[in-house]
Amino acid sequence: MSSGFDTLVPDARAFLADLSNNNSRDWFLANKDTYDTALKAPALALLDTVAASLEKQTGQVPGTKLFRPHRDVRFSKDKTPYHTHLHLLWTTPPIGWFFGISGDYVTVGAGAMGFDKNALTAWRASVDGPAGGKITKTLSDLSAKGARISDPELKRVPAPYDKDHPNADLLRRKSLTAWFDLSDADIKKGGLITKIETAFAELLPLGTALHPPV
Repeated sequence: MSSGFDTLVPDARAFLADLSNNNSRDWFLANKDTYDTALKAPALALLDTVAASLEKQTGQVPGTKLFRPHRDVRFSKDKTPYHTHLHLLWTTPPIGWFFGISGDYVTVGAGAMGFDKNALTAWRASVDGPAGGKITKTLSDLSAKGARISDPELKRVPAPYDKDHPNADLLRRKSLTAWFDLSDADIKKGGLITKIETAFAELLPLGTALHPPV
């Protein structure tokens, strides 16, 4: 299956490019065998392989998910039926570990895509104290290694916290993720599995930092 991993990115991009130009149910059904063989099968194997590595790193058995290609168009003006990306998810609650392929990116990430009401309250209470400084340093270290950090969702620091709070950036967040974008050269140099596992190892301090507050 290693050869499947080696060709997953170019195979996925080729299929998704064709899908982007022919985004219809008829085209997808006519090409479903290609999707199942070139994308779905190696992606499911990739989920299992990386899950074993994540279990060793985190001490938790990850849940795994291959996102469906079908879009939910019920409340969208865009009625094209299929996503033009391939997304995978591993979960070690409350942390998600992500891998995605599209025509524009190949990216590996980790974090919390959104805090629910209780988690958000706990997050703000945590970063109001000493944990805030530790998380800020973790994010700074990741940025220095080339990680792309998600932006805060709020323009202002929420009440009752001071607008000049030293951890204002963290208080303005309703989620927190960090991402390593992979180039074709990166993947060819080290192999897809190695690059994902290395990225997750680099992101592990963020996962550890997020565990107590959320």
